[in-house]
Amino acid sequence: MMEFKSTERPSPIAGTWYTSNKQVLASEMDKFLDEAKLSDDEIQGEVIGLVSPHAGHRYSGRTAGYAYRSVKGQERDLVVILSPFHQFFPGELITTAFHAYETPLGIVEVDVDMLSKLAEKLKNKGIPIHQISNDPEHAIEIQLPFLQRALKGNFKLLPLMVRTRDPIILQTIASAVFEAIKEKSFLLVASTDLSHFFPLDIAEEMDAEMLRVIKDMDPEGVLFAEQDGTAAACGASSVAAVLWMALKAGARKTYILNYSTSADATGDSTSVVGYGSAAIVR
Repeated sequence: MMEFKSTERPSPIAGTWYTSNKQVLASEMDKFLDEAKLSDDEIQGEVIGLVSPHAGHRYSGRTAGYAYRSVKGQERDLVVILSPFHQFFPGELITTAFHAYETPLGIVEVDVDMLSKLAEKLKNKGIPIHQISNDPEHAIEIQLPFLQRALKGNFKLLPLMVRTRDPIILQTIASAVFEAIKEKSFLLVASTDLSHFFPLDIAEEMDAEMLRVIKDMDPEGVLFAEQDGTAAACGASSVAAVLWMALKAGARKTYILNYSTSADATGDSTSVVGYGSAAIVR
């Protein structure tokens, strides 16, 4: 039985990974969204999933803006965010112990009822969801200000942090999540950066390969590229699971919207991190 704290999860990264000033943050988010130029006919279909980077807004905010521009002004009942967990934890699947996340832009409620039902279903399949308090993980939270400014109206959050790279476990998670959310108006978000700390030319080659398999809607290819080193993504498992969910939901195409690296912000091309954004449609 899941138990949730009565307080909101306080942000461990506001003021470092992004500004803690509400007005400045709202303005920065709006600028990222407005500067992401997507023509009305550039994306054909209903966007049901996004791939978005999770570095500090200074580094990857512009690329993330393209993902969220594709759903700007839309309404969703539920946003499912899958991310990696960058610290050690003795479990394959993790979620928050709080009933809500807090950002400088306000509170994002967690769908605790759906999360509890999902946990029960996955427990019966031998995949427990572990709750964690006081986690320093940034990969889910970094997406929230974009969602708060891009989506119209309120939405609830289903946050999942994934540590396993096992395709069977990931497909089981994807199937269980899809069955839980399929009657909702939902948005799937895979939070991931691409290659880490390669010279720019090598990073661009590796990232092009990862974006290719994402565009091909090939979850097994995403996991294999990460495993054999031809490409890299810290959230490869999250991307694969979101692709499996999206395919179950009738997705037919993925659009790669933007690509950048940390060199665009720092000017240092000797050791870069890659960032890509994508929209999955049905």
